[in-house]
Amino acid sequence: MAFEPPQRLVRALGETAPSGDDWLEKLPEAAGQAVALRELTVERVQLPGGRSSLVVLVRRADGTPAVLKLAPPRFRPEAERAALAHWGGLGAVHLLDGPVTEGVLLLERLHPDVSVRSLPEAKALLEAAGTLRRLWVEPPADGGVAGGFETVAERTGRQAEAMRASAGGEVVALVDAALTARAELLAAPPEHRLLHGTFRQSKVLAAERTPWLAVGPDPVVGECAFDLARLVRDRVEDLIASPSGAATTRRRVRKLAESLELDQERVRGWTLFRAVESGVRALRVGRGRDAELLLEFAGWL
Repeated sequence: MAFEPPQRLVRALGETAPSGDDWLEKLPEAAGQAVALRELTVERVQLPGGRSSLVVLVRRADGTPAVLKLAPPRFRPEAERAALAHWGGLGAVHLLDGPVTEGVLLLERLHPDVSVRSLPEAKALLEAAGTLRRLWVEPPADGGVAGGFETVAERTGRQAEAMRASAGGEVVALVDAALTARAELLAAPPEHRLLHGTFRQSKVLAAERTPWLAVGPDPVVGECAFDLARLVRDRVEDLIASPSGAATTRRRVRKLAESLELDQERVRGWTLFRAVESGVRALRVGRGRDAELLLEFAGWL
């Protein structure tokens, strides 16, 4: 079978690929080798797929359905492997046994076309928040406070440098506000937990052994409020189009903070920082419409 990468993946990697990166060119061969090594039968490539990995629906030699995932090193697939192993299927997709190949994960098959986004808004947020709560565990004991994972301070430090370098024109005030919020939040983090890192409604899929399970973490260690930032801005297009979008956003911050027993201002602060960071990054790679939505959303906070 030809492992043609979905166009969504090709476009996304084209925006961020460093000079000389040939991961996409080698992907069909790597996928074929991964399938052969694990004696898998391929059903199909998942479409439209994600923006950071190739996902292939497969069956193992015993007929068990599974998912084969291949991701380039810059998206930290080995950190994902470590986090999934640490969670052991509690709140997240199971990492299946088999040969360990860098950048290749064999995962439990969920229902890839059914996420909590299919639910009404209030129910979707409730189910997503309940799933996220199960992921907030102590990180592995080895490797210091982060257990070998990147910390929120480290990740947002890189992002802050890129934001400063890109800040210009009308985004300066928002960038300044986001950087100030980050500095205040990092001064006294209330806990250090293993976090999903990129959690949102589309990352929660229907499953057989439990109604909903999280997929696709970009794990990081830090305070729980950081993990709610993407969830607050879910369906941002609908929020921006609504005359009550600003009020709805502030209500989301309050309800999510209350339901997960977190400080509302810390949730708001991380939501601000992450929305501005995403907006500035979208501007940098030429996604003007996405940038406009994200920065308008950030202005409400």
